[in-house]
Amino acid sequence: MLVIGELINGMYQNVKSAIQAKDKAGIQKLAKDQVGQGAGVLDVNTGPASANPEDTMKWLVEAIQEVVDVSLALDSTKANVIEAGLKLAKKPAIINSTSADKGKLDVLLALAKKYNSGIIGLTMDKKGIPRDRTQRTEHALAIVSAAQEAGIDLSNVYIDPIVLPVNVAQQQAIELLESLREFKLLSDPAPKTVVGLSNASQGTEHRPLINRVYLVMAIANGLDAAIMDPLDKELVDAMITAELILNKHIYCDSFLDAYRKK
Repeated sequence: MLVIGELINGMYQNVKSAIQAKDKAGIQKLAKDQVGQGAGVLDVNTGPASANPEDTMKWLVEAIQEVVDVSLALDSTKANVIEAGLKLAKKPAIINSTSADKGKLDVLLALAKKYNSGIIGLTMDKKGIPRDRTQRTEHALAIVSAAQEAGIDLSNVYIDPIVLPVNVAQQQAIELLESLREFKLLSDPAPKTVVGLSNASQGTEHRPLINRVYLVMAIANGLDAAIMDPLDKELVDAMITAELILNKHIYCDSFLDAYRKK
């Protein structure tokens, strides 16, 4: 499964402080630590810490690429900020993210085509987040159809059913797991699936445990990628073990170390 490291996000106080102080070393340590623990992609979000998010995105991308050689998921609600990062990305990036709203979808799919990037599509529109899997699937189909029309390879399309906190939307956890299965029936080849895992435990007392169990259940339902904390060793161990049980890699007594070394 693809691990997208979540920690370079200006919403976190340490990253906010690093952005404001132009502390390149702090950002680069976060990048190296996450890649060292198995992140195949790094999410990059300027957050609210910058008066000029375009310049901040450029600074972050350049700083990260000085020390690691992985793809970046450029995370912003503004197309111009995303494009600022796309122009500098050394490897094909992932746009994080679009909704099913046609106006936004058309703009970001055009960027994905122009820069040969992947794109994450959130199953929501201007009305907000659906409360059942039928509406989620309708939004997913709209995103997949628009991507095909734009000439985007579906191997570069990630559908995000939108994880909601279990303490305020407990029933939605089941809806999301069922949505993951349904998304795989939308096209041939099927789009990939991704979740922002940490949202599941937002505001709860047992955050690591909830994240760990939710991730394993999502993997069993066909999840391809997760935006998550790769520095949480027990979380990553659970992911590796889930994939082992699903016969995605071969058992040996040292399977945890073997997976990390590959």
